[in-house]
Amino acid sequence: MESGFGSDFGSDFGAGGGGGGKLDPGLIMEQVKVQIAVANAQELLQRMTDKCFRKCIGKPGGALDNSEQKCIAMCMDRYMDSWNTVSRAYNSRLQRERANM
Repeated sequence: MESGFGSDFGSDFGAGGGGGGKLDPGLIMEQVKVQIAVANAQELLQRMTDKCFRKCIGKPGGALDNSEQKCIAMCMDRYMDSWNTVSRAYNSRLQRERANM
């Protein structure tokens, strides 16, 4: 999945470019945040796939039967719910700690 980081990100580092070679820390931070979010989403998908496959697919074959399909759907729903609960709790804790600084 290409998100267009290459041309924008690289142009900030060019000597003598339109910005005179100055770095925009705000832009760099935003790009880093987006890259971290993409990496987290990829990790979530990979872990969910691994766990649900091991849990639901007893004998891999050419197609999923009804019970395997239902198991995978339920597993993915539960995994996403758990991930969201943990993420909300983590973000809430971070906000509390930042407020206490």
